[in-house]
Amino acid sequence: MFPLFRVLWAAAGTLAAPGLRLMLWARARRGKEIAARLGERRGIAALPRPAGKLLWLHAASVGETVSLLPVLCELARQAPEISVLLTTGTVTSAELLAVRLPALGLAGRVTHGFVPLDVPAWVARFLDHWRPDAAAFVESELWPNLLAACTRRRIPLMLINARLSARSFARWRRWPWIARGLLGGFASIRARSAEDAARFAALGAPGVRAVGDLKFAAAELPADPAALAALRAAIGPRPVFLAASTHPGEEAIILAVHHRLTARHRDLLTILVPRHPARGGAIASLPGAAMAPRRSTGAGPPDLREGGLYIADTLGELGVFYRLASLAFIGGSLVPHGGQNPLEAARLGVALVIGPYHQNFAEAVVALAGAGAARTVRDGDELATVVGQWLDDPEARAAMAALGPAAAARFADLPAATAAALRGLVGRRR
Repeated sequence: MFPLFRVLWAAAGTLAAPGLRLMLWARARRGKEIAARLGERRGIAALPRPAGKLLWLHAASVGETVSLLPVLCELARQAPEISVLLTTGTVTSAELLAVRLPALGLAGRVTHGFVPLDVPAWVARFLDHWRPDAAAFVESELWPNLLAACTRRRIPLMLINARLSARSFARWRRWPWIARGLLGGFASIRARSAEDAARFAALGAPGVRAVGDLKFAAAELPADPAALAALRAAIGPRPVFLAASTHPGEEAIILAVHHRLTARHRDLLTILVPRHPARGGAIASLPGAAMAPRRSTGAGPPDLREGGLYIADTLGELGVFYRLASLAFIGGSLVPHGGQNPLEAARLGVALVIGPYHQNFAEAVVALAGAGAARTVRDGDELATVVGQWLDDPEARAAMAALGPAAAARFADLPAATAAALRGLVGRRR
């Protein structure tokens, strides 16, 4: 049954190619793709292949990319003879890597590219050029044509930080033969938790091990010292409430929370950092935002006469704002998105509050809440209550924040172990 599915999927990908070209151009007009690099999405490489052994790593977006950075550093230390091609699928991840790779001294060892869409001819063109000695995918990137092409070429495959939600597991169980076919090509699956490992094993995946979550082993988010010093001087002693990585629908809730809190805490500064910076203008036009200053326009935080709301619609500065905040709400959790990564804030000693929709980071939320480093809330009203309590009791807030770094430091040795496993994967290729 799986060979039939594979044939049908390949045919569907080929037939969809003209429409996918149009989709890519439409996405480029909306800023979702880089027009000058659209060829990469069709398997046309923009750079030459490095000489020697090449490991291909693929991370879908920003979160997966950030979790790979410590692994890349360990690979550079353990196996300097191996070059790395790191592909992603989003503009924001490419922009992040343009900053982070040079800062980590990896610019000469790691090449960034955009992953091709799952069209057989585009995948073949990509593999013909790069000829990877091994490939590893982060979390849950399972593209049938791409995996089949790698298997035909006998490229060893690994799934790292493997994730399979209960919902996805239930869906795959309806077609177990397809799941076994897709997962059977992996030499190893390194799951982020025992629950994920059990789900993969139940679907017939070989070589499954629960090794831990790379997001627990990430380094602290960076912060530009000059930008941090300038903002601290501008803000002064005002308390800062940070709403980090917010999604559509959450900003209106945060605005309501802000206006409720400022009735008692008139000097409060609320900083809104949208998950997608391009939404800054739309957020500034929301009722209650009063055209708040936006960092992307060069504006600094408002003083007390101008109000207490600041929209930080820039990329790669979340580390700056976590260092400014005394408490933070983690976005994507008051709307049915699944939440964003709370460990980045906990690592920097910030008191955390998280909404009910945090299933994408359930293990992290349980660990932080169990350690007393985070609180969960059901809605905006409860969010306002908790934040208000912390503003009234700075000592309790500071005590909670101090628990975060230790709770977020699990699996500190995982990047080194993952790098060693990847090095071994490259060694499988003959």
